[in-house]
Amino acid sequence: MSSLASERFLRSHLKTRHMVLLVELGRHHSILEAAKAANLTQSAASKLLSELEYALGLKLFERLPRGVLPTAYGEVLIRRAGAALAEMDAGYQEIMQLRSGLAGQVSIGSVLTPSTKLLPAAIKLLKASHQKLHVAITIETSMLLIERLRAGELDLVIGRILDADSSGELSFEPLTDEPHDLIVRSGHPLLAREHVDLSDLAEACWILPARGSILRDRLTALFLSHGLDQPTETVEAVSLPMITNLLLDSDMVVALPEELVRTYLDAGLLAVLPCDLGLKMDMYGIITRKHHQLSPGALALLHILRQLAGQAVEQDNRALSNRRLS
Repeated sequence: MSSLASERFLRSHLKTRHMVLLVELGRHHSILEAAKAANLTQSAASKLLSELEYALGLKLFERLPRGVLPTAYGEVLIRRAGAALAEMDAGYQEIMQLRSGLAGQVSIGSVLTPSTKLLPAAIKLLKASHQKLHVAITIETSMLLIERLRAGELDLVIGRILDADSSGELSFEPLTDEPHDLIVRSGHPLLAREHVDLSDLAEACWILPARGSILRDRLTALFLSHGLDQPTETVEAVSLPMITNLLLDSDMVVALPEELVRTYLDAGLLAVLPCDLGLKMDMYGIITRKHHQLSPGALALLHILRQLAGQAVEQDNRALSNRRLS
């Protein structure tokens, strides 16, 4: 669509009611239910949808005997409409907060590792200079965080871009990679062995991340590439407190960055198995939406994250130099 045609579509055809209806159709897959949610009659909703399809010259939804299903074009507009409405809601909230003397809010999502050290340090610095700023934190997988970022529900994310289709609309500032070690309880039977190989680990009980995660896929590939069956005893968990409690009271094994359980390692409650599987996650970083103006609070948090990340790199470089000298 040319810029002139795009402007004509936005100014002459697209209204807020269209966007609300699109979002509700994406949720309910029913014109009747979407109309109720959007406070419209069914005939009014059908008319609005027909107007959009006529203006674009495209079918946005397939009409089925029981409801509607978005086409590829419809899915694009549903996602974009959701992001636009989220932006307007964020603008309203920001104005109301400024009006009441508050300093606005920032919503950030993070994968697990940076949520234990980098993110808490950044939020402490942020609150030290912006006491009234409300900070909302979401800890999830990169895939779910990116969905919420693209929908306008999050201001920024510390994670990974896994979907090439979304990379064109996102900016990525790399922070660090994430090597994983095998963590077990102190006194675990495998610690007594001189050598632990993959066949020993295939017989162990594993704590695994959710299916579809990078780590889960790489562990699966590791066993298969060595002609081994997958471990049959498994527990799926992503909560760090749950994982540490399971480790402390059982002979389970988990692949984690040492940073996440450093306190337990230093206290002698957990230990690292002397077995290097070469497990390393892709680099994570700060992710924002391109061509999107961050709120003052989100911008302040972004600057602090960049500052702390730079300091961490300097510390790592100094530590590496010291090891080489010694």
